[in-house]
Amino acid sequence: MDEFSSLSQEIAATAARLVVEEGLEYGPAKQRALKVLGLPKRTALPGNDELEEQVRDYLALFCADTQPAELAALRELAALWMERLAEFRPYLCGAVWRGTATRLSNIHLQLFCDDSKSAEIALLNWRVDYEVGSITGPRGQPIDVLTLAAPCKTLGESVTVALSILDFDDVRGALKPDAKGRSERGDLGALRKLLKEDSS
Repeated sequence: MDEFSSLSQEIAATAARLVVEEGLEYGPAKQRALKVLGLPKRTALPGNDELEEQVRDYLALFCADTQPAELAALRELAALWMERLAEFRPYLCGAVWRGTATRLSNIHLQLFCDDSKSAEIALLNWRVDYEVGSITGPRGQPIDVLTLAAPCKTLGESVTVALSILDFDDVRGALKPDAKGRSERGDLGALRKLLKEDSS
């Protein structure tokens, strides 16, 4: 293994620990890993696929007895919110979809709306408190993210649900598989299938 790939692996392993133990998202976890390892900011970072492999390894090694139940609880909660938000064509993505989530992970739902404000109006009507932030969307433009705290009975605590508001026209591109042929997100039907597999 050359020096570059072993360094990349070390960064990924350190970032994976931060993802699992502190619930960090991949981007911030990689940046923190550089600090933890005392590496310069310009150091080349591992890709998300490499980091995800390390997260899976870490979970198998240290969390095998707790993680499957926590993941199932988060997926059940995600399904509940996808039912509530059905009119906005919700898709689940991130760690809860990919199967690497723990109780510290956020639930990431992407909503494909004709009108970007309609989801906010629905939350207001349900008297749900939320915060508005933004991230870079699939076309490189900023998109709104509505963040709320949803109680999870199974875990006995609140879970952060992040709703990314995307344009209805983006839904077609959303279903393209990743480099390994795995889907990056799934609708409620696909999630129910995963829940069925989890419980069998």
